[in-house]
Amino acid sequence: MDRRRVVVVAYDAAELLEIASITSTLESANWHGAAPYYEYRVATPGGHPVTTATALTLDAQLTLERVTGPLDTLVVAGGIGAENAAASPLIVGHVRRLARESRRVASVCTGAFVLAAAGLLDGRRATTHWGFAQTMADRYPDVVVDPDPIFIRDGNVATSAGITAALDLILAFVAEDNGDELARTVARNLVTYLQRPGDQAQMSMFVEAPSPANSLVKRTIDYISAHLRDDLSTAALAVEAGVSERHLTRLFLKHLGQTPGRYVRQVRTEAAAHLLASTSLPMAAVAVRCGFGTAETLRQAFIDRYGVPPSHYRLTQAAG
Repeated sequence: MDRRRVVVVAYDAAELLEIASITSTLESANWHGAAPYYEYRVATPGGHPVTTATALTLDAQLTLERVTGPLDTLVVAGGIGAENAAASPLIVGHVRRLARESRRVASVCTGAFVLAAAGLLDGRRATTHWGFAQTMADRYPDVVVDPDPIFIRDGNVATSAGITAALDLILAFVAEDNGDELARTVARNLVTYLQRPGDQAQMSMFVEAPSPANSLVKRTIDYISAHLRDDLSTAALAVEAGVSERHLTRLFLKHLGQTPGRYVRQVRTEAAAHLLASTSLPMAAVAVRCGFGTAETLRQAFIDRYGVPPSHYRLTQAAG
């Protein structure tokens, strides 16, 4: 094998940044000695130029209908045009066909809708942009949608979160194909992390979704963020908010989709992730600052949320 054929499927209103994240990462890998090298091409319906989500026009190198395998990797880009793409029998049919001829198949962001429409995610665990995860779960009940991870590998199919998560996913492919050292070199060249753990949450307390509309819930989550070391049990938070535990839990489930206890654990864990990545504080000190009390409690919470121990996470961030 003298090359790895990679085809990126694009369509009108696809996200240009996602496509560029894929191709730029692969080109950097080629530049730094990927072997076999990546031969990447953009395929569109009819081979026509597409108008991307940012209104810029992108030329195609391949006609989707004429692409034949075998392929090393098939990647479907996302974007605001993904729902139309998922409703297109032509696009879905050819993605399904090419998936059978590909060593691995992947999507970025809402590109997962196209894979789901093609039946490629049935019975698999998958992710997409957090803002579209519930829609995907409702529309494709045979897919096990997990809105938290940056990317998920299930067999030879990979799905990733929004936009720049393409960097994390393709870096993971580069590491798988060529080893960690080349992937680390590519990450340095792109001035990005090598690579964030796939199970790292898409959202954190530092890049949140919009504040909840309910003023009491908003006041409570603001209090939580400012008092991580304090008693943040549901009982204590209910006293602080001036409502019953039952009512507070009902409000959290309605506006945040989780109980107060689970939300507190999430915020504390993400605060710990921030300290691990940005400071050299000992693990025990990080645990105390974030309200876990002990390093072992922090470790268990970290594994539950990210799938890796905090020590591994810190090393990963340092490598980037």
